[in-house]
Amino acid sequence: MRDSNQNEKNQISRRGFLPLLGGGLLLPVLGFGKATHKVSDETEEYETLLKSDGTTVRVKKSVLANSKIIEKNISNKSLLGWLKNK
Repeated sequence: MRDSNQNEKNQISRRGFLPLLGGGLLLPVLGFGKATHKVSDETEEYETLLKSDGTTVRVKKSVLANSKIIEKNISNKSLLGWLKNK
């Protein structure tokens, strides 16, 4: 008799299982996972540059410091010719 009462207490019923299941489904919402973004990227400074098709691009300043300059001073006609759609 004592063993059957002990087994009934250890078994999990549907009423006891549903709160456990619901609590397990809430764990991803609470955000216990690792952060995927890097902190160093947020502190990096960017500069906006113009592409030949007329759109702008954000480029890191560290990349610009290491880049090779082809033409430093450009005339207006040359710039307009470079910006024309091909």
